[in-house]
Amino acid sequence: MAVIYLVRHAQASFGARDYDKLSELGEQQAKRLGHTLAEVKPQLVMSGSMHRHQQTASLAGFTAEVDPGFDEFDHQEVLVAHKPAYRRHAVMVADLARTGNPKRTFQDVFSAATQRWIDGGDGYAETFQAFCDRSEAAVRRTAERLGKGEAALVFTSGGPIAAVVSRLLSGGDGLWAKLNPVTINTAITKVVSGRGGLTVVSYNEHVHVGADLLTYR
Repeated sequence: MAVIYLVRHAQASFGARDYDKLSELGEQQAKRLGHTLAEVKPQLVMSGSMHRHQQTASLAGFTAEVDPGFDEFDHQEVLVAHKPAYRRHAVMVADLARTGNPKRTFQDVFSAATQRWIDGGDGYAETFQAFCDRSEAAVRRTAERLGKGEAALVFTSGGPIAAVVSRLLSGGDGLWAKLNPVTINTAITKVVSGRGGLTVVSYNEHVHVGADLLTYR
C-alpha cells in the first residue's frame, strides 16, 4: 500500500494583520517536525499554496510541489459573512480585546461563523460542500501518483485534513465541525491507499510536538 501523511502547518500569526506566516513558536514547531520526518523518504512532497504551508515544509527540510486543492478555506470570508464589522481588522482586534480573553472569544465567534457556513448561509465564494469536495479530490489526486510502497508528505491545514478524515471515516461531512477545532499544529494524519481505496489509520498524531510547543491555533 501507498501512504499519505497529511501534516497540519505550524502555528500561524494569530491576531496579526498577516495571519499567513508562521509565528516564532510556529518556526520552532516546524523545525522539530523536521526531526520527526527525517526518517520518512517520500517520493512526493505536496503543499497548499498558502505561505504557512510552504514555510512549514521548508523549515522541516522539504521542498513541496504546490496543489491549491490543499488550501484552507477562506476563514476571513467565513468570519465576515457572520460579522460584517470584522472586515476591518482594527475593529475585530478592539472588539475581541474588550472581552479580556480575545483568543477564547474569537474561537466562540469563529465556531458560530463556521456553523453558518456549514448550514449553507449566503455570502461565500466557496461553499462548505465545495470545500470538502476539493479537499477530498486533492488527496485522491495525490494517491493516484503513488506506486505500491511509496509515500507522500502533504503540508496543508486543519480544515482540509478534517474534511478528508470525515469523509473517509463516515462517508460524509458530518464529523468536520468536531474534528477541525482539535487539529494540533504540525500534527500528522496517516492515510493509506490500497485496493480498497483510501483508509485513515491515524489522526492528529502529535507526540513529537511536546507540551512546550503544543498549540491548536
